[in-house]
Amino acid sequence: MEEGLPDDPRTELGRGDGIALVIIDMLNDYDHPDGDALRESARSVLRPIAQLVDAAADADVPIIHINDTHGRWDAGREELTALAEQGLPDEDVAAIVPATGAPLLLKARHSVFYGSPLEYLLQNNGIGRLVFTGQVTEQCVLYSALDAYIRHFKVIVPRDAVAHIDKDLADAALRMMEQNMRAHLIATSDDLDLSS
Repeated sequence: MEEGLPDDPRTELGRGDGIALVIIDMLNDYDHPDGDALRESARSVLRPIAQLVDAAADADVPIIHINDTHGRWDAGREELTALAEQGLPDEDVAAIVPATGAPLLLKARHSVFYGSPLEYLLQNNGIGRLVFTGQVTEQCVLYSALDAYIRHFKVIVPRDAVAHIDKDLADAALRMMEQNMRAHLIATSDDLDLSS
């Protein structure tokens, strides 16, 4: 491979200096075969995600919510929030509902880039670093990390802020993100400084 080509690990990733907090698929009713396992894991990531939202707001870092439509293409903020209220207690939903003015984008499939305007939004705001949080580590987070990598975005994943269905698959997915997609994994959301 020639030095400097896009897949060369010596090639710098990044499309801008800005950073954004991306919250993936947290508005969910958990009414599916893996719902119980995912709900349990999702409840464990609510506090770290809420802390990251507060830190991002304090640092004036964009917070972008991107969510599956759950087959409801007429759904918007209110409908997806109501869906989440069916799956989690009210006090838990409050931690993950997009604030007024925060972008809530809809995606068509697993990746946050597939069928969504996310790349356009990031490009127009000079954002080249993405902090991925949400669910599901071994599915939507993994595929989003891959799509971010091939688009030359830098990805950061706080391990305590991503939920899973299967822990072993989630651990494998995190290793793949780190080794194959050059994602920066951090142990906890407390270790992430959004101000820099």
